[in-house]
Amino acid sequence: MNAVISVVGKDQVGILSFVSTKCSERKANIIEVSQTIIDKYFTMVMIVNIDNLNIDFTYFVDELVNEGKKINLEIHVMHEDIFNLMHKI
Repeated sequence: MNAVISVVGKDQVGILSFVSTKCSERKANIIEVSQTIIDKYFTMVMIVNIDNLNIDFTYFVDELVNEGKKINLEIHVMHEDIFNLMHKI
């Protein structure tokens, strides 16, 4: 299964590295990445495979959200099934 990770924050060096390292530590395999800078804001969407996570998915979500807050990033993680259902309504 996959998850969708979105990241928004003031542009700073190392955001992609930060998120990809967190994914790697938890065995989430990055499948696709799209990123851009709008004005002074960094935005990124990642699709990650979560089949081999080494922690429960809810802990993975909480960890990314909380670690992102420490460096002033707004990170959201949503299971692909929920993401797809939201866009069918």
